[in-house]
Amino acid sequence: MASVFANVLRVHQWVYENSGGLVGHKLLFGNPTLLLRTVGRKTGQERTSALTYGRDGEAYLVTASNGGSPRPPGWLANVKATPECEIQVGRRRMKVVARATYPDDPDYARRWAIVDKVNKGRYSAYQQMTKRPIALVVLTRAR
Repeated sequence: MASVFANVLRVHQWVYENSGGLVGHKLLFGNPTLLLRTVGRKTGQERTSALTYGRDGEAYLVTASNGGSPRPPGWLANVKATPECEIQVGRRRMKVVARATYPDDPDYARRWAIVDKVNKGRYSAYQQMTKRPIALVVLTRAR
């Protein structure tokens, strides 16, 4: 069943990218989705990930949940290595700076509540599945 879900996610991302953002922003489960474009820390190649997001003022919030896996997603290591990246929200692209935060950050719990509500409690369920603290990544527009 997990492979079916993974295939659905891949198709969703493909549609989002290939429609130029015209389709895909709120396609899957009705959750708002952005495309995060990073540079692979090992390959130097562009990598794109479709991620559910929340908003905290001007900042976009994404979680490195990886479905509750014991290992974080590869894109997290990419943004830690090169925080300057790009997001696409619908048809709009913007340069951002990524900052990974963890439960010791004073704003983490408040921001976690934002993204968990958007994702209908799935992130809390994912956190129960893994011992690692799930990073919450704050994406702010590059100046």
